[in-house]
Amino acid sequence: MAVCASWQQARVLVVDDHNAYRLLMSALLHKLGVACEVVGDGQSALEALAARRFDLVISDCRMPVMDGYALARELRRRKVDIPVIALTTGMGPEQITRCLEAGMDGWLLKPVGLEQLRDLLSYWLSGTGVRPLQPWSPATSVLHRARVPTRADLITIFGSWEALAPLLQTLLSEAREDLRLLERAQISQDILLATQRLHRLVGSLVFLGAGDLERQGMALIENIHVTGMAENKKAMQRFRRRIESYLIHLASL
Repeated sequence: MAVCASWQQARVLVVDDHNAYRLLMSALLHKLGVACEVVGDGQSALEALAARRFDLVISDCRMPVMDGYALARELRRRKVDIPVIALTTGMGPEQITRCLEAGMDGWLLKPVGLEQLRDLLSYWLSGTGVRPLQPWSPATSVLHRARVPTRADLITIFGSWEALAPLLQTLLSEAREDLRLLERAQISQDILLATQRLHRLVGSLVFLGAGDLERQGMALIENIHVTGMAENKKAMQRFRRRIESYLIHLASL
């Protein structure tokens, strides 16, 4: 894959609370010849932007401390003229409106592959010095989201198994810890902890597809907010069992 010469002087800031995503985006950008820095929340991103020059920000929407929406709004309030791209699990009309109202310039759909990221960089890091006027979005997601991925799927998307294997192990480790904390939240009836861990698990799932599980997770989060933990006990147990089965599949690849 050809690397654009103008990208060699560019710097990208990646903001995501998932360590696996930070590792993935760093690896993909490195393969494309683009320098990057990775941080875990919006506040850390503001500190990095105040201290160093960046040409593009790619930020997860949902994070602790400061999420991607708040980060974009604060950058626009400070009149920082840098493209901010949302890293998100889906882009319906409401989500698009929310991103644009926050001051974001486009969106990447998880899971992110090499070609998808290359297209984004080609649009925003053209080297002409002229900033595009229209928001950017990918034509399609890179992975069929209605089924679980195969090893061949992942090699096609991410380039090689050797590059993906350590990221997958990180993803599995984080997801298992989130499951453990989700169980604790069920026992203590802690809605905040439960929804935080469910959000992280949904993020883990869409790292490699599994669209059905993603939709179930988002619906469960909404139901917990509306009717509480006790009313959703059985649904949460079913969701946990399905996630555990999915993680076993990923570990077997």
